[in-house]
Amino acid sequence: MILSGIIFAQTVPATGKSVNDFVPKNWKIIKQVQGDLNKDRKEDVVLVIEENNPENIIKNEGLGSSELNLNPRTLLIIFKTQNGYELKEMNKTFIPKENDEESPCLMDPLVEGDIQINKGVLVLSLNYWLSCGSWSTGTDTYTFRFQKNEFELIGFDTFSFTRNSGEIHEVSVNFSTRKMSITTGGNMFEDADESEEKTEWKTFKLDKLQNLKTLKFPLEWKFMGLYI
Repeated sequence: MILSGIIFAQTVPATGKSVNDFVPKNWKIIKQVQGDLNKDRKEDVVLVIEENNPENIIKNEGLGSSELNLNPRTLLIIFKTQNGYELKEMNKTFIPKENDEESPCLMDPLVEGDIQINKGVLVLSLNYWLSCGSWSTGTDTYTFRFQKNEFELIGFDTFSFTRNSGEIHEVSVNFSTRKMSITTGGNMFEDADESEEKTEWKTFKLDKLQNLKTLKFPLEWKFMGLYI
């Protein structure tokens, strides 16, 4: 596995003339967005690429899809330059695979989610919906800003509800200000004025902001002093 990671890293060049130059052989682009991330008025590119290896597609005898795609995915952030493109960031541990062997009923979090570049920040949303085994569904949204030469995690928002009862749970975390809000009591099946929604605000300590380079999925909030 270590050797495989080294080989993969070597096949992604530091620079390229086109976006396709950063896609290794036997890999494919499954998500691509453009926008200015470093405030130089050039259209940078964010790619999610996936290995195209049939050996990583396995049969599933239980609930869920008959086949599970376990091909790994990698997130690439590519800056536009005067001469072409430059690879600025690569993360092989944060984007979940299409399917999950332990949760075969889980739909693809990325396809059901989204990636955007909004006002200079990178916004990654992952949606969780299971066709069996759970009534819970929701979306986790991560916000990154390029600062201190890193893509630092500055915000996290999660919205979830229970499909049978309609009960809503929301959390919004601002890592820059070290403040978070927790909203409970809402219900998908009730009007806003009928629900007993309430929001609690908390502050927390954080020595430094996490950056995209080191993030692994799923995040271990305990190490950040949070219990979400």
